[in-house]
Amino acid sequence: MVNILFCGNSGVFDGMLTGMLSILKRTESKEPFAFYIFTMTLTRIKENYTPVTAEQTEFLEKVVRTYNDENRVKLIDVTDLYESRFKGSPNETAYCSPYTLIRLFADQVEGMPDKLLYLDADIMFNRDVHLLYDIDLGDHEYAAARDHYGKYLIQPNYINAGVLLFNMKKMKETGIFEKAREWICKKKLVFADQSALIRSTTSKKMLKQRFNDQKFLHKHTVVRHFSKRLFWLPYPHTDNIKQWHVTRVHKVFKYFAFDDILFEYIYLKTLLERKGEIR
Repeated sequence: MVNILFCGNSGVFDGMLTGMLSILKRTESKEPFAFYIFTMTLTRIKENYTPVTAEQTEFLEKVVRTYNDENRVKLIDVTDLYESRFKGSPNETAYCSPYTLIRLFADQVEGMPDKLLYLDADIMFNRDVHLLYDIDLGDHEYAAARDHYGKYLIQPNYINAGVLLFNMKKMKETGIFEKAREWICKKKLVFADQSALIRSTTSKKMLKQRFNDQKFLHKHTVVRHFSKRLFWLPYPHTDNIKQWHVTRVHKVFKYFAFDDILFEYIYLKTLLERKGEIR
């Protein structure tokens, strides 16, 4: 079983759908997948901070089961965990969504597997997931690739937390999640949960950039992370183009390698909107 974790609200459903499709369409193995989704209700902060719904989860499970009937999608509401620990914390209104914080409860949810691949919702697999998932973590807590900008601006091994291969057994032993939660509660951090994880790390395995490429798409790229990036032309500016912005992916990035995935995504979204049946 390959175990994948997404975290987010109903607004990133498109990212979860495209991410799952990219994994399923780029992976040759018939080994089943377990997709875990951590979500929560946080409308006290923003009206649109609503959880991934049961209907969305049911739709995702129908989609993944067309590839393998043993594939599963499991929705886990962590509202109570979040509110009991992070409500009113200095990082609740950090630059990123508070939904990025909830992966820090992975050790608090019963039944989570010993090996778990955490993925942000704005990623697409360009190659087989086993190139990443099968990496031996040894005695390391997790594996991660360098942050494209942080490795220049902060320090050479500064990691990006959008793709993390968790060694859950080791992380429970070292208490890294609890240490990170303590940081979230006591001090406002520049990159919130990413900073908290980095400060709490005992041992990490560094991955090559191709496992979390935040700027380019090469033939050898395993994961393309559609995070906010800097553009120099026609003037220096940042933009936040996601994979489900299909027209912009074509026009700005000139990417067509994901078209089989994105066309299926458009078809499935149309079915969902029309309440059609997945076959």
